[in-house]
Amino acid sequence: MAELEVERRGSVQILRINRPEARNALNTDVVVGLGTEIEKADDDREIRSIVLTATGDRAFCAGMDLRGFAEGRNGARSPEDERGLAAYQRFVRKGVGTPVIGAANATAVAGGFELLLACDMVVASSTARFGLPEVKRSLFAAGGGVFLGGRIPLAIALELTLTGDYVEAERAYQLGLINRVVGPERVLEEAILLAEVVAANGPLGVRATKQLVRAAAGAPADDVWRMQDAIQPSVFASVDAKEGASAFVEKRAPVWQGR
Repeated sequence: MAELEVERRGSVQILRINRPEARNALNTDVVVGLGTEIEKADDDREIRSIVLTATGDRAFCAGMDLRGFAEGRNGARSPEDERGLAAYQRFVRKGVGTPVIGAANATAVAGGFELLLACDMVVASSTARFGLPEVKRSLFAAGGGVFLGGRIPLAIALELTLTGDYVEAERAYQLGLINRVVGPERVLEEAILLAEVVAANGPLGVRATKQLVRAAAGAPADDVWRMQDAIQPSVFASVDAKEGASAFVEKRAPVWQGR
């Protein structure tokens, strides 16, 4: 049984962690697979959105495989593993150009929650809970959780990271950590619908918008304006930009070429 399943629906790539017996914990195979497949999807011009989900109704992801960590089995075993681990680290630290939507079918904690934080949008089950309990194991949230204070009020970020307590889906929604809360049976389809809406838009415009909006959330305004000035000529003069205008005038759906 594959521990990471890959499925394609039109222009949407679905990646599913498939270790329900281990609460979909992140072992080397899963991390390498995620890094490799996210990078491959990001390089594929036919893929316009990526959805990350998991199997079962107990957990989206319980974070690091602590049994594997304790037994020293979580490291790279080959050059291929090294490349996949590096790709995963790039994703959680810098993201990718293709929009990524998390479909949290159940609870996500520690590295599982950090995986969702690396996504651009998240659809979550109404029964899900979220948290960063690393301090309970004398660790800290090394997969991006320490940046939580850039997403929510600092006092709340410190409470979550220093207590290790969980928040319910509705509270996570109120804090702006997730985009939509739906019934457990609707999570994946809702995430795919959201991914398809994004994928229907002009890919050059989508990538540029994602890059600029993410940069504007943390970089000085002058830096973002310079970035926009550098990006704008190629996007606005593209074949797709002309196609978008023509499709609007002609009242038809645009046909994007990604150039």
